[in-house]
This record gives sequence, structure tokens and C-alpha cells, in this order.
Amino acid sequence: MAYKRDLGADELSECVQDFYQNLSDRLHTHFKGSSERVESVMDEVERYMMTRLYEEVFCPETTDDEKKDLAIQKRIRALHWVTIEMLCVPVDEEIPEVSDNVVKAITDVIEMDSKRVPRDKLTCITRCSKHIFNAINTTKKEAASADDFLPTLIYIVLKANPPRLQSNIQYITRFCNPSRLMSGEDGYYFTNLCCAVAFIEKLDGQSLNLSVEEFELYMSGQVSPQRPQAATSPACSAAFSQMNESLDLLTGLGVRQERVMEGARRLESDLIDWRDGVEHKVQDVLERFPLEMHPAASPTASSAIDADNVENDHLPSPLQPQLFAG
Repeated sequence: MAYKRDLGADELSECVQDFYQNLSDRLHTHFKGSSERVESVMDEVERYMMTRLYEEVFCPETTDDEKKDLAIQKRIRALHWVTIEMLCVPVDEEIPEVSDNVVKAITDVIEMDSKRVPRDKLTCITRCSKHIFNAINTTKKEAASADDFLPTLIYIVLKANPPRLQSNIQYITRFCNPSRLMSGEDGYYFTNLCCAVAFIEKLDGQSLNLSVEEFELYMSGQVSPQRPQAATSPACSAAFSQMNESLDLLTGLGVRQERVMEGARRLESDLIDWRDGVEHKVQDVLERFPLEMHPAASPTASSAIDADNVENDHLPSPLQPQLFAG
């Protein structure tokens, strides 16, 4: 790999996957079909290899992974208004145990970015998923189904907005031991995470049972959805109402700030273009009309003003003052 840094991400991935496959075949022959021992060795090989190669193959410059990271991060920020009711998530965060599992799930999916080995990243996803199942089971008081799990995972991803999400997914896909992705709970939970990200990227009003107009208003930040409230005293109702108004105001201010920042960025770009244009014009004028520098006059130049006059020798002698007697 040290001599193949000029290759693209897909070629590097193919190189690693070929090595995994060849080594796995040789290990199966050596251990005579002992899958557990083979998997144990392969896990350590992956850990050693990818720890050494991480800096060079994670989010390489030859890909658009970083661009996708920024796009999904911006998309999730724009969907901050999506409520748990809109996604039909069967989780009651008012229950302390459920709330605790939700927080742990968010922490796990964020922690994924800090790991270097693909298997460790998968472990974070698996832990996150198990906390989600615990939250659903506690809320429903019965076993959770796959139909309950995916909406809740989408909700967790929206709440967490994990850093470098697309880069981590691509890194796992390219360099993880394929036996883990194609079977077992790690592969199942990873597939669901990919589905959740794809859903978020294509999320529209119809997905949330909203009209196109409502969806656009929420996305633009002009209004915020009213969250359902339990029966409370008039004082609490007034406080909640004031809080919602404040949230709407903050959302509007955030949109205005984004517009101001966009205007500032455009102004900065215009100023840079103007400066470059002026420099180009000045350089063009200097090339067309170069400056001619003349040497400075010597200190004796004024006293020898007629030094080059060849007729000086033929001039009469200067007049001498004469005195006349009165």
C-alpha cells in the first residue's frame, strides 16, 4: 500500500479486499475449517493494517467524501424541526430509562468517528442499535420489530448529526473485513444505518405526512411545528407558548444570519475579484508603457552647464569693470 498512494479509493479498497480474501483462504486451509480461529486472526490483521493506513485511506482527496459529509450535515441541520411524532417513533422520552437509552445511542453513533478500525466503528453502530431496541422495548413493554427500529434510528441520526457520517460509511464499506458486512448483527445494523442516511437525503413532505407548502415553510425556518403538550396549568401554558415564540424567533434569526453570512462571503469574493482585476490592469499598463529611469544629475552639473559647448574657446574674454574719474 505504501507504493500505491497514487491510486484511487476504489483501487485501494480492491487491494485490501483481495488481501483479506487471499489471507482468509490460506487461514482456512491452515486451521482446517475452524471459522472462529480464522475470524479471530482476521480481526487482528484488520486492526493492525487499518490502524497503520487510516491517515492515508480515510476520506482521501481523490474522492468527494468530504463534500458529501458537508452536504448531509447541512441537510440534518435543516431538518432540526422534525419531531418524534412525524417519524412515528415508538419511543417515550418522558420515561427516564428510555431517555437514558436515547442519550447513549446518540453518544455511540457520534463516537464512531473517533475510531480508526472499521470493526470498532461497526461496534459503535451495534451498541447504538441495541440502545435503540432497549428504548423501544421499555416504551412498548414488548419486543421491538424492524418497523419500529428504522424510524427510531433515523430519529437518532437526526438528533446526533454525527461528524463525517458519509466518510465513515464509505471507510467501513471499502476496508472492513467483508465477512462482517455480509453476515451477523454488525452487517444488519450497518445496512440499516445506510438506509437511514438515504432516507434523510430524500426526505420530503410526503414522507412526514406534510403538504409541500408546510414542508418548505419548515425547511426555510419561517415557522416551527407545534409540538403536542400535555394538560398543564395556565401559567405553564403561557410559559410554553412564550418558549415556542422564542424558538420561532431564534429560528428566524438563524436564517437571517445565514443570509448575512452568505452576503458577506459574496462581498469578500467580489473584493478579491476587484483587487485581482486592478492588479491585472496595472500590470498590463506597465507592460505597454514601461517606466524609463534616468540617472540623477551630478552635483557639478550646474557649474558645468556649458561643458559640452565646443564654441567656448572662441568667445571673447569677459568684460572687466572700469572706474571713471569724476
